[in-house]
Amino acid sequence: MRKSSVLVVILLSSFSFALAQKGSISLEMIEDMHKTFNTDKENIMRMNAISNNSIKEIALSRKNLSGVEHHFKYKVDVTGITDQQKSGRCWLFTSLNVIRPKVIDKYDLSDFEFSQNHLFFWDQFEKANLFLENIIAHADEDIDSRYNQWLLKSPVGDGGVWNSFTNLVTKYGLVPLSIMPETHNSKNTGYMRRMLRRKVREFAIELRAMQNEGAKPKDLAKRKIEMMGVVYKMLALNLGEPPQKFDYRFVSKDGELGETKSYTPQEFAKTILPETNYDDYVMLMNDPTRPYHKLYEIDNDRNVMEGINWKYINLPNKALKQYAIESIKGNDAMYASCDVGKQLNNDIGLLDPDNYDFESAYGIEFNMDKKARILSRESGSSHGMALIAVDVDKEENPVKWQFENSWGSNSGHKGYLSFTDSWFDEYMFRVVVHKKHLPDKVLKILDQKPTMLPPWDPMFKADE
Repeated sequence: MRKSSVLVVILLSSFSFALAQKGSISLEMIEDMHKTFNTDKENIMRMNAISNNSIKEIALSRKNLSGVEHHFKYKVDVTGITDQQKSGRCWLFTSLNVIRPKVIDKYDLSDFEFSQNHLFFWDQFEKANLFLENIIAHADEDIDSRYNQWLLKSPVGDGGVWNSFTNLVTKYGLVPLSIMPETHNSKNTGYMRRMLRRKVREFAIELRAMQNEGAKPKDLAKRKIEMMGVVYKMLALNLGEPPQKFDYRFVSKDGELGETKSYTPQEFAKTILPETNYDDYVMLMNDPTRPYHKLYEIDNDRNVMEGINWKYINLPNKALKQYAIESIKGNDAMYASCDVGKQLNNDIGLLDPDNYDFESAYGIEFNMDKKARILSRESGSSHGMALIAVDVDKEENPVKWQFENSWGSNSGHKGYLSFTDSWFDEYMFRVVVHKKHLPDKVLKILDQKPTMLPPWDPMFKADE
């Protein structure tokens, strides 16, 4: 009994000593917090309400539920809503949704959809190759180096941005949806990606071992090609094989049959949109953490080894809005990306900073601006959609905008999401605009030598 008492005293003394350390929380501090919380009766009311309900339901603004309408003065001619299902391919759907209205108009179609699965196959294939090439390039570094850890953290993801799309379509062309339709695993990419990541990480360890044991470059290259054969097999089993050649004909909205022709994917892309030069599209960003009117490039942010990196011009929001309006007026949809999870009321298809009053619900202020949210990793681009519409006031100032989303027609407002101009300011990050809608002063920025940024920068998460 005596030994037990001594042990308790020792433990209590150790506990008291630990609490006395700088920066620790003492029991007295907790008691003060308890008294402060319980002294305010509003805290008790809030605790009862929030602990028994969804915080979003508690914070939902009744004001924003009334008077919501989805009409716009200027809108791109678009048809049909696509659905990426349970995958991170929003960037791919969005990119194809930007160009498909041109095909629908050119061939007088009632609807048309490209095969996302076709480009997704080659995206995963090329990302695996780029990953293995980077592993070889950094094999002389410790595996715990920041670059190697960045590589190994997500070796092959299904996210991307506009340059990912242009790299693919330039090399692999396009095919209609009916030629390479979706599979279970293209619509539900999680397990396929998990298995693919497992295999290429295994390959990475093997290549590092070969390099460290003095393997010659030609032997590493040969082994990597063998590894890519395994990657091809895994993708083909999950997604089906991409077509090398196919027959296709267009059917007009009046039922008129076009001529059946034979195409390679590359020939199809050049035939249906011969005037489209993907190099003529410029990514504009609003990143308040960096100087504006500068050209930036993100190191190794691409999916194809010989492809282009993510490159953008950083501009104030006012400029992004100006050129986006010009694009919409010109009937050109734009690739755009944003932090879609912030203040989204998907039931009514509205994004607005005032949709949810979390400050009143908690009785706590949230004071970070856009710059602080980016630097603290609180906010960043998470989703790509096609920007297709804008509504303006009498002075032609934007009031609200609209996305064509890729979550199916049952999501949002019949598949679309409207958002207020104030939401644009806070949570829009980038738009891709054709050069014809940009003034010379902006195009001249493209002549600058870009500032190279690291791939792990907080601003540069791929859209999913």
